[in-house]
Amino acid sequence: MFHPFLVRYSRYKGAVMPSVFLTKPLTQAVRLTLAVGMATVPASLLAQDSEPASLEALVVSATALKVETPLVETPRPASVVEEEELRERNVQSLDETFQYRAGVVSGHYGDDNDTDWLKIRGFDQATYQDGLRIYREGFYQWLPETYGLERVELLKGPASILYGEAPPGGVINAISKRPTDNTQGEVLVQAGTDKHRQLGVDTSGPVAGTDNVRYRLVGLYRDGEGDLDFTENERYYIAPSLAWDITEDTSLTVLASFQKDDAIPTNPFKLAYGTVQDTPFGKVDPSTNYSEPGYDTNERTQTSLGYALSHQINDIWRFEQDFRYSELDLLLRSSYIFFQTGPREGQRYLTYRDGKIDSWTVDNRVVGNWYTDRTEHTFLAGVDYQDLNNKGQQNGAGGFSIFGGPIDLFNPQYGNFTPVTAADLIVTEIDKRQTGYYLQHQLRLDDRWVFLAGARYDQAKVDNINRDANTRQKADDNQLSLSGGVMYLAENGVSPYISYTEAFQPIAGTDGNGDLYEPRTGEQIELGVKIAPRNLDGYVTAAVYRIEEKNSLGTSQGGFQIQDRERTTEGFELESVSYLTEQLELTAAYTYNSAKVRDQATAGSERQAPLIPRHQASAWLDYSFTDLAPGLKVGAGARFVGETKDGNTEVPSYTVFDLMAQYAFAPQWQAQLNVSNLADREYVASCDYWCYYGAERSVVASLSYRW
Repeated sequence: MFHPFLVRYSRYKGAVMPSVFLTKPLTQAVRLTLAVGMATVPASLLAQDSEPASLEALVVSATALKVETPLVETPRPASVVEEEELRERNVQSLDETFQYRAGVVSGHYGDDNDTDWLKIRGFDQATYQDGLRIYREGFYQWLPETYGLERVELLKGPASILYGEAPPGGVINAISKRPTDNTQGEVLVQAGTDKHRQLGVDTSGPVAGTDNVRYRLVGLYRDGEGDLDFTENERYYIAPSLAWDITEDTSLTVLASFQKDDAIPTNPFKLAYGTVQDTPFGKVDPSTNYSEPGYDTNERTQTSLGYALSHQINDIWRFEQDFRYSELDLLLRSSYIFFQTGPREGQRYLTYRDGKIDSWTVDNRVVGNWYTDRTEHTFLAGVDYQDLNNKGQQNGAGGFSIFGGPIDLFNPQYGNFTPVTAADLIVTEIDKRQTGYYLQHQLRLDDRWVFLAGARYDQAKVDNINRDANTRQKADDNQLSLSGGVMYLAENGVSPYISYTEAFQPIAGTDGNGDLYEPRTGEQIELGVKIAPRNLDGYVTAAVYRIEEKNSLGTSQGGFQIQDRERTTEGFELESVSYLTEQLELTAAYTYNSAKVRDQATAGSERQAPLIPRHQASAWLDYSFTDLAPGLKVGAGARFVGETKDGNTEVPSYTVFDLMAQYAFAPQWQAQLNVSNLADREYVASCDYWCYYGAERSVVASLSYRW
């Protein structure tokens, strides 16, 4: 699905961290990191005193600070979903990853086969893969294949200090599968509802005849239908990689991928009329498709080649360089309902794109670690460069046009349209270049205090060219971004923190008039605590925060993306993971988010931001039948999403349930069943001018053989 104008932790296995402050290790590992307001911590817990000890199972993440740092020892909120959880919940797309995490809204546009839609703390996310930006400009959407990932990391809040352009909600970093020291492999077969079929192969190990070169090859074929009538998607994916230990101090990992999608796009845009509003003709069926199945298409090919280089200069300093070149080719014909024209008729519009994105990005950094009697220092300095060229054809200056005559909203008939011709198209080109210089210093004092400070200066240039009209628009934006934080590592495992961060995001796109957008800017203040008490086999974190963004984008009442507003969010997040017994694990999250939008044209007038619920809650239980039925594990979850509003349109709250069962019936064989939306509940997920039904029930059976 394409919104026509809206460029719309898991068992931590073997992750070893430096000394922290629990009195016992977790049972195996933890599934998630949480952020919590200090006010929620009882005073008696803060006053407790215990012996500090080492914790062997907490996550070490490089996303939060661009250096490996225990998430519990940094004044930034972050979460990680490891490969085991991706597999257990059968995550098929990136936007399903954080369904059981605080602060993240997903599934608000219902079923989708060509875009990942996520909202973090009320804002769009920036998506990175292996630490480098994924370019998603307009309808040119790069989609990471989740079967090719070993984990997904989430850094909440503004992250421009390290990542340059990023919205204030947060950054997602998808980490690709990499070569392993030991020989291993897997063959995975799946089948399910909507004619879902999937075959995956993953093999890795040392290259024969060598002791310093390792390989990995991941491949996948997937095919299936969408929730809407006459929609489908077929995907081919292959990702080879090679790791070479050149010397004891120097290592190089080469990563490549090829992915091809052939789809009839899922466009679940529906009007409020017939979804949240009653009509004389009843409700519109969720599977109703207002597109033109015989004409619409989404053909996407994405290719990438890059590397990660690391060289240990001496005992203190290390040099790291990440590079990737990527290319995305797209042919998109996507029709959708736009507005109502009669009691049961509506007018369709068409979005047409035929072009590609060429991009390359490189990140160079030096990392220094040194110690004194009372301090530990981690210093980071870097320069990164991003270059993007997006060239193609589109229908009209705004990239859309009227498509055919009226269509019946309750019983659509197809064929009443005229195909786009060459005369209807214009050639556009966007060039974007950004250079960032950044510094960051983390100081740890007496193994109790953590001080974090950073600064970044960005130079961003954007050119928007209309080849047919021979016109060029230029934007030259420079921005200084700052961040800082303080955390106290208490002996009892209760670590309060406070942080300040900023965001800067130039937008390589144009509005409905073909004009360049102004860069978005944002800032956040956050107060939180991360808790790992001796009496909890697990840990809890949480935070309260306030984010302000200027030059926000939104959908006008005419369906256009406009930039005439400011956005403010005030929120509270609470997440927890704990082993209630050695077999029973509970993951739970709660989010309160008051997201407000102020239109510049009506200064002082605030309204609730569309799509963003004030309340969200989720819980997932895993139980392993270790004694009664070795190899059997079941899981069940519930996801509650509170009501949302778009102007005067109210969307009721909803709750859906998910189920999982897996059984290792032989040393190398495992069967698994996943059911999402167990009761097949019919609900409207959200409205923002259009309204969207939530995803229907999905049942997928898996069989895997591993060696």
